[in-house]
Amino acid sequence: MSAEDSSFCSDVPGRTMIVAIDGPSGAGKSTIARRLASHFGLLNLETGAMYRAFALKALREGLPLDDSKGLEALASETTITLEPGEEDNRVLLDGEDVTGLLRNQIVTDAASRVSVFPAIRVWMVRLQQQLGEKGGVVMEGRDIGTVVFPHAEVKIFLDAAPEVRGLRRYDQLGGSSRKPEIQPEEVIQDLRARDQRDRTRADSPLRAAADAVVLDSTDMTLEEAVQAAVDIVTAKLSKPLDQSTDQLAS
Repeated sequence: MSAEDSSFCSDVPGRTMIVAIDGPSGAGKSTIARRLASHFGLLNLETGAMYRAFALKALREGLPLDDSKGLEALASETTITLEPGEEDNRVLLDGEDVTGLLRNQIVTDAASRVSVFPAIRVWMVRLQQQLGEKGGVVMEGRDIGTVVFPHAEVKIFLDAAPEVRGLRRYDQLGGSSRKPEIQPEEVIQDLRARDQRDRTRADSPLRAAADAVVLDSTDMTLEEAVQAAVDIVTAKLSKPLDQSTDQLAS
């Protein structure tokens, strides 16, 4: 259980920051986090990829995804590292680059199932905190602003109607051109089921932090959603440094 130690600064002299982006599946967190990181000169840390990497290992081992003790033992012998790439992070699982294997729907569904166990979430939170402890990062997931970095300078809860998110995910899967046997309604149904698991799990349920800015992209284009997120971060950066520091310390 280890993580690369990273330190990146924002392009504002004398300050670093953590931008926490939370939200349900299909809301566009990964895309917006990547664009924000590029815009502000920060490191993009996609925490969902860490869960998917662990789920991939569990699948490879043939481990039942409801075997909490087995998953905990597997975690104790697992190393997950994120390395910044030109566009996306490279995800290393026990030293193997598994980046291209993590968008498979089976792996995505498995990640949702293994993430409900408190011991796995505690382990992941510790790794995520190591990755972002020095600031200068955009970190996205489902409990970043509430659990991983509750004192993040900027918190955004990105949401959209389930139907819209489902169609976006369907397009990500290649739509009818790649998966003619999968219908959009099935993807939307699966997404609703995942929403239910994420919002009702006992440990770190999906919810907006009290001080998060809720960004609903249902009726937005991607460019509009990105610009809205940039505006949220810019507004925060326009505040005096000592004010932000006081808030972080409170």
